[in-house]
This record gives sequence, structure tokens and C-alpha cells, in this order.
Amino acid sequence: MNVENVLYDVKEHRDIREMINNSVSLYPDNIAFIIKEKQGDNVTYKNITYKMLQEDINKLGTALVSLGLKNKRIAIIANNRYEWCLSYIATLCGVGIVVPLDKSLPFGEISGLLQRSHADAIIFESKYADTMEQIRNNSNLNVEYYICMDKINNESFISFNSLLEKGKELLKNGDAQFLNAKINPDEMSIILFTSGTTSASKAVMLSQKNIVSNIYGLNSCIKVYPTDRNLAFLPLHHTFGSTGLLFFLSNGVCNVFCDGLKYIQKNIQEYRVSVFVCVPLLLEAMDKKILKEIEKQGKTKLIKFATKITNFLLKFKIDIRRIVFKDIIEQLGGLRMAVSGAAAIDKKVVENFTNFGIETVQGYGLTETAPVIAAENDKNIRFGSVGFPLRGIEIKIFEPNEQGIGEVIAKGPNVMLGYFENEEATKEVLVDGWFHTGDLGYIDKDGFLFITGRKKNVIVMKNGKNIYPEELEALITNLPYVAENMVFGIPTKDDDLDLAAKIVYNKEYVNEIYGEISKEELKEKIWEDIKKINKTMPPYKYIREIIVTDEPMIKTTTQKVKRFEEIKKIMATR
Repeated sequence: MNVENVLYDVKEHRDIREMINNSVSLYPDNIAFIIKEKQGDNVTYKNITYKMLQEDINKLGTALVSLGLKNKRIAIIANNRYEWCLSYIATLCGVGIVVPLDKSLPFGEISGLLQRSHADAIIFESKYADTMEQIRNNSNLNVEYYICMDKINNESFISFNSLLEKGKELLKNGDAQFLNAKINPDEMSIILFTSGTTSASKAVMLSQKNIVSNIYGLNSCIKVYPTDRNLAFLPLHHTFGSTGLLFFLSNGVCNVFCDGLKYIQKNIQEYRVSVFVCVPLLLEAMDKKILKEIEKQGKTKLIKFATKITNFLLKFKIDIRRIVFKDIIEQLGGLRMAVSGAAAIDKKVVENFTNFGIETVQGYGLTETAPVIAAENDKNIRFGSVGFPLRGIEIKIFEPNEQGIGEVIAKGPNVMLGYFENEEATKEVLVDGWFHTGDLGYIDKDGFLFITGRKKNVIVMKNGKNIYPEELEALITNLPYVAENMVFGIPTKDDDLDLAAKIVYNKEYVNEIYGEISKEELKEKIWEDIKKINKTMPPYKYIREIIVTDEPMIKTTTQKVKRFEEIKKIMATR
């Protein structure tokens, strides 16, 4: 089925350099990045305009080419910061192939991925200095240049700032190798490793056409403004984070960085962030916090009544939500729009944010699709769905069952070139031009796509019934004390499966609501709520066992639970 989610007529770019140059010509004096600099208790902010960003790209790119890195592979590892963005964009704008690495990886995996990608240089922040020293002494690697983003006393490393200075001098003397470099948008430009261990992770090959076509599709359906501010929170080594950043840069948006997970709400208020792209876990946590505050102030009934009125007025195109719920919106720094992706979000959370006047949309995609396949927007929202396919992308449901649920497959200019040096894995997922996502879903009569779960997560019972754990997890998430949860199958003596749920509770919430409560009493209370959920389900979907803890689950850097690692850990203790 090919339903085009097109609202806006926008410019399509050939490659990332053309896209950046277009933004610079339109918004030269707009602030592209705000950089917070701390010296003790003294905090200052430095503004980088789009014109300054372009100058820095040209300086760094020219210096990297002068090192002999033209058409070579450059890895990057660091927290989200300006130097990461600059390294990524400069490499793509005329140097070579960029290899973003997960900042949370241990030494052995960093070394393994550098080897697998055949990296020639690595740009890193100082916290990895010891790791880089170890890697540098490893003769199996081809890494020639180690470039440190920060000032560091190590002669083996090249200073990032010295490269900028070198590039400035070379440009002044007429060096135009980088500026005139030809870019082939159809060739591999990015090697991106999927989440997993070194042996399990696949190296996705993406071209600039993959990325710019995805940005074109996003711009066609989601409206952001040059006056917007984006909190670059999602890890940039993940395609959701890096493509998202480029999408904002294509619109002259100001980008700011987060001080850490626990400072998100503070940073949103500090920078007056208007657009926030994140994972469902964060929006769900923010929603619970807001509702808890409303309840604490005894305003639950008042808010419900006000919501009925504002939603009634919306039918007549009278929108007063942001006036009525001004105090709630101010808690979120005046947030205008939230974009959720990487996993399914509880539709009640989307409903709540939308009711308050914060446009909340979902996107769906994978690393292999650069990443977005489908998205909602303010004109096309159906709670629980992930919207329509982006412009130029086709989706189909492969081998649907009697409920119309089957594997989601996609075709379009955003689909990867394949897995690097892994033809067998490429052939498994790319069949006749269609990418097999491994996700299960269905398309309703109006063309909205709904994701029901991962193909590999489906729990098949002895009676042949299929259970999608994500469906039950969404119901458990609604319990106010639940921070995260996972539903899985436990083998029984008669070769069948019992459904179990691992529930991580919010310690702060439990202490505040229940005070001094033993773990046994808390488990009993949670079990009562699970029984209520069971009553809404057919017997084969009943949860028969619960594991209750306050210890966070093992997760990827995009906050997805590593389901099979968790199950392995649980089964080892039984």
C-alpha cells in the first residue's frame, strides 16, 4: 500500500553539503548551536551561527583532507556535543565515510568495530584517551590518526582545535580540495552499527541519498520553524539522533545539548526548547510527573473538565489549549512539539500531551531505513498508530494473518545499501527491493500503520495462539508506579509457556504514596493490579507470574530493553 503523507511542498537536496549550504544561504545569522561552557560555578553560553558552522565545516574538512583522509573512514566516539556534529557533517561534506560509534561501548567492542569498519582515523573526546592509547598500541588496526576533541597532554593525539587552525590557514592559502570535492550521493557514506554486541551487531551501509531523501520526507509532513529550538538528546551515533539533527539543520533551527538524563526537564526550561525528539520512556515519565503534580494540587477534576471544553471548542476550530493549560506547558519550558520514536508509546500519553496543546507525533523506522518509514503529523493523527509512510516510501504487510497482522516491509530511496561485508544477512532482509523490517503490524482502512510488536518477540503458545508482549506491556505501563516492564514466556512442565512480567517500579513514587512498605506488600499490591488487567484479557493472555524490582533493566542507548539479555538473566536465577 502506498499512502503518501505529504502536507508541505519542500525542496529536495542532492546531498548533505547542498542541504547545509542551502540553510546557510537562508539563515546565515540564525543560531545553529548553543554551547554551554562551565568553569567551576561559572557558566557561559557560546552561539554558533549557521555561517560560523559552515566556516568550521570547511576548516575541519580541509584539514582532514590534507592529512590524506580523502575517501577514507573516520570513526567518531563522544557524548553529544558540537565537535561530534562538526566531525560528522564535515566528513560527509567532502572527506570520506563516517563511522559513528556507540559512546557506551567497552574497550574490546570499540577496538572490534574499528577493525570491522577498517577505520583510518578516529575523533574522540578526552574521556576515551586511555582507551585510545590501548587501541593505538594494537597492531591489528589500521587507524593512523587519533584526534582528540579536548585539550590533552599526549603527543600521540592530534588536537581538534589545531586541525581547525590548520584548515583555516590552508583555506586562506587557496586550498580548495575539500570545497571542490565531488560527492556521489549513491555511494556508501556512513557505516552504522546496530545495537548489540560486536559479534551480533550488523554494520548498516547508508548513502547520502538515503539520508537526504528521508529528510525530504520528514520536511514534507512535519513543520518546524527557523525560530524553533531542538534539544539534541538522542545519541547522535544512532541514526534517529543524527538524521534528526540534520532535519533540524535543514530548517534553520537552533540546537542545544542536554546535561544528562536527570537534567532533561531543567534543560528544556533553561533553553526554552520548543521541539523535543525522544524515546517513549521519557515522554511517559514526563506525563506521569505532570499528572502526579495535578493530583497533588487537587486539580484532577478541574483539568478533566477543562479538557472536555477545549476539545469541544476544537471541533469549531477554536484552539485555546495552550492558554488554558499554560501552567502545565510552562513546566515543560513552553514546549510546542514532541516527536517520539524508537519504540511504541502508550497512546494515553500522546492523548494527554495533545490535550494540553503540545503537538505529539510518532515516527517509525529502523537504522536500515535511515531511519524513518512512517510518521504522524498534526493533520494525520490516530492514537496508537505511527501514521503514514513518508513521501516516496511504499509499505506493505507481508503474509498477513486473519487479523491482517503480518511483517511490515518497505521500499524507497531511504532503504540501506546493505550490510557491510555481510551479503548473507543482506539477502535475508532485502528481497526484490523490499526491506523486511522484522516488525509486525497492520494497516487500517484509512491507511494508518499500526505496529503490534517484533516478529522475534512473539510468544507462541502450545494451542497455536500468538501473544504480542508489547500489547500487555502497554497496559502495565499505565500503572502509575511502573518505570518500565517486560512481558515474556516461562516454560512449564507440559512444554507450554506461562506469561510472566518483570516490573521495575519507581522507588520515589512508591515511597511517596505508600511510605514504609515491605517488598512483599508492594508485590501483593502490584499483583492485585495485574489481576485487574488479566480480567480484561482472554485466559490465554493472563499473566501468571510477576518479578518486582527497582533495578533498571538492561537497555540499549536508545532506551530499548535488551529483551533476550533480560530473559537470559532471569532464567539463570530460576
